[in-house]
Amino acid sequence: MENPSILSHVSLGTNRFDEAVAFYDKVLATLGIGRILDVTEHFPAIAYGRAYPEFWIQQPFNGKPAEAANGVHIAFMAKNREEVHAFYEAALAAGGKGDGEPGPRPHYGDAYYGCFVRDLDGHKIEAMAWLEGEVVSG
Repeated sequence: MENPSILSHVSLGTNRFDEAVAFYDKVLATLGIGRILDVTEHFPAIAYGRAYPEFWIQQPFNGKPAEAANGVHIAFMAKNREEVHAFYEAALAAGGKGDGEPGPRPHYGDAYYGCFVRDLDGHKIEAMAWLEGEVVSG
């Protein structure tokens, strides 16, 4: 099957590598996403995905502190509302901060259902489901 994605992967830097890996292990598991590649033998970095390494968490390669960028966020695909809620709850339980509770986002489209969280380093992450054919409001 041809991969329809337009991106190869995305990387986020962390100042708390071990804690960040524990956070993402718990949070991404709610969406059926797990560790695909561990290169910590060479450099502090772990890649996550469902089939191939699409999302990396790592210490910045240049050795400088990681920073969260204003206006940047990473959205992970969920299958349904339940996964969006599970992602949100797992993120809060693992030390993340809520930045938009699960719910419809009609300004992104009638089928859009998502939530927003800040991870341990302040990066904005999201889980979203595209619920075509469902009544998403409410």
